[in-house]
Amino acid sequence: MAEAPLLELRGITKRFPGVLANDKVNFDLRSGEVHALLGENGAGKSTLMNILYGLYTPDEGQILLRGEPIELGSTKAAIEHGIGMVHQHFMLIPVMTVAENIVLATEPRHAGVLLDYDAARKRVRELSERYGLLVEPDARVDRITVGQQQRVEILKALFRGAEILILDEPTAVLTPQEAKELFEILRSLKSQGKSIIFISHKLNEVLEIADRVTTLRRGVVVDTIPASGATEEGLARMMVGREVLLRVDKEPAKPTDPLLVVEHLHVLDDRGLEAVRDLSLTVRGGEILGIAGVDANGQSELIDAVAGLRPVKSGRIAVDGRDVTHERAKVTLDAGLGHIPEDRHRRGLVLPFSLSENLALHAYRKPPMSIRGFLNLRAMLARARRLLKEFDVRGGTPATPAAALSGGNQQKVVLAREIDGDPKVLIAAQPTRGLDVGAIEFVHRRLIEQRDAGRAILLVSLELEEILSLSDRILVIYEGRIVGEFPPTATEEELGFAMTGGRRDEVAA
Repeated sequence: MAEAPLLELRGITKRFPGVLANDKVNFDLRSGEVHALLGENGAGKSTLMNILYGLYTPDEGQILLRGEPIELGSTKAAIEHGIGMVHQHFMLIPVMTVAENIVLATEPRHAGVLLDYDAARKRVRELSERYGLLVEPDARVDRITVGQQQRVEILKALFRGAEILILDEPTAVLTPQEAKELFEILRSLKSQGKSIIFISHKLNEVLEIADRVTTLRRGVVVDTIPASGATEEGLARMMVGREVLLRVDKEPAKPTDPLLVVEHLHVLDDRGLEAVRDLSLTVRGGEILGIAGVDANGQSELIDAVAGLRPVKSGRIAVDGRDVTHERAKVTLDAGLGHIPEDRHRRGLVLPFSLSENLALHAYRKPPMSIRGFLNLRAMLARARRLLKEFDVRGGTPATPAAALSGGNQQKVVLAREIDGDPKVLIAAQPTRGLDVGAIEFVHRRLIEQRDAGRAILLVSLELEEILSLSDRILVIYEGRIVGEFPPTATEEELGFAMTGGRRDEVAA
């Protein structure tokens, strides 16, 4: 007899204006299992989990915990029923310590009034040791790594008694090494009886960690299958409804003249420390130059400096022969630079603005977007309709706020705006972070099209598979310096060794 589910969602339906997000969805979770939830961006995964976490109320259906119906009208109710959620974008207060974040709103107190910080620190340390989630209770959150911040989020949920953990894209911002550490933690939690819902677009990770996999497509459950025996190709086909090309198919590059030249660049980080050190590179028209490296080795500062978002200490940057070293971002954009930023929320979109307004951000000063200093709303709407259709942006109209879209569709909006601006040089920083396999295929195909159209593309990614698949040349950055150049035929071992400071001639030693 099959084990009775710990948790059941029966016939869950959720409607938003013009969108049926979940359509009679059935989903169940057993004790001590990892159940992966797959689906394209906009398939309804986040909506379903937000219902389970009490952020939304379903229009139809019911939720059962240990066979008994429960009402979840708030996150407080979800937490009281032992349900915790770690969001893709962490919900931490940067200026507070790890311990303060974990005990927030459930603080141990002296005489019922003052925070008992020693007790908080002790309880956090005990909890972290119990679950193998080692953190420093006194460290400020804005001074620890992304992987450590994720541990804090998990500990927050466990501190509140969570037996069911919802992890939304937990590896989207992690390095490969941090992802491996997370999987060890999940296996430990599972062995201690915790049940985990794992939302991810990385099919190899799903096959590695999950016991079962449920796939949603356009708000409807396609199937639930055991992870053992499943393949990446089969899961991708379930998600998208067609065969998906998991490896980029491209012709050899035909590079032309240099369009982006960086010479002896030195850039400081936010603390005033040197993050980019005597870095030089050239990207020619008709090629993709990939930058590989472990996170926080100067990639962000390099991108910001090239895009005109961070001052340059010394060195030179030229776009299509024009010196833009000390120019503002607007001048750099006008010189022919397009920028797909690594953080679409902070740098790519104005979330309260409509999609029409976001798509016009670079062009609103120029005809036909404006006439004699006034915005041409009709032209903006026409352009938005064209781009939303051309780039297959789902879940909204030109009037929809950018904040209402899923992460993958937000990324498509950024991609559409930057490519439609007809740049000579395109910076693509983490262009597929948090995207599903269908959206990744779409973005990769668009970048290859831009390369073949003669544009110079600087690709910065933490995904080695993406770097190897797209790049025509690969540079490895380590501690702000370029430490090696590799062909796309290089192995992940060679790149990984260089990314940690080793030399290429030492790989085979």
